[in-house]
Amino acid sequence: MTSKTCDFPGARFVPSPNHGERVGGRTPDMIVLHYTGMETGASALDWLCREESQVSSHYFVHEDGRVDQLVPEERRAWHAGKSFWKGETDINSCSIGIEIANAGHPNGLPDFPEAQIEAVAELCRDCGQRWQIAPERVLAHSDIAPIRKVDPGEKFPWDVLFRRGVGHWVEPAPVAGGRFFQRGDQGQPVEALQSMLSLYGYGVEITGDFCQKTEGVVAAFQRHFRQSRVDGIADVSTIDTLHRLLLALPKLNA
Repeated sequence: MTSKTCDFPGARFVPSPNHGERVGGRTPDMIVLHYTGMETGASALDWLCREESQVSSHYFVHEDGRVDQLVPEERRAWHAGKSFWKGETDINSCSIGIEIANAGHPNGLPDFPEAQIEAVAELCRDCGQRWQIAPERVLAHSDIAPIRKVDPGEKFPWDVLFRRGVGHWVEPAPVAGGRFFQRGDQGQPVEALQSMLSLYGYGVEITGDFCQKTEGVVAAFQRHFRQSRVDGIADVSTIDTLHRLLLALPKLNA
């Protein structure tokens, strides 16, 4: 694969050795967005292209909007790790992984430059159209691996991507008072919350017990869809936003 034959026309080919066959002949039906979480983009790109790292992604988006392709889309890049979404555990076999150069939470979570976000949006649109990827299957690493991962983080502008035709989004309900649920709570309302999160795709058991895992899943949901406060507490704003996202899913309106 050369720069002239990259799957994404605007990309430069920077090969990573870290890939394999998609299990079972799967094709991509999901896009997973990551941040690199390293001090510089150059060091992150170098790491993704080293065999010793045993990690890779299909694409790498620089701060200035340049796009590199590391792994052909037909191949299984190693970006998701242990993860889950809607019953699927081999996310690598059914996804396209995009690494976005950003120093991440360990380094203050810098803002994502406008040129970079525009490039991410264009790349996601192109991949989504070629593989017929549903908007609600454009996800954060933190969505598929709550607690373990927090990228691309609460500063990532999912609303901007949505306005560019990428992803699933509703305007989050404002944070206000009212009833809330948190770790240690139990009962039918907690079970209903877990059911809603599970229906959307998150890996949470429906037990009626607001456990540590449930708290982590709520925080992951907030990090993507209600970014103004990420605390793992299911307040009215969080539950209302989740409810409207579920109503907006095409399959629920069919």
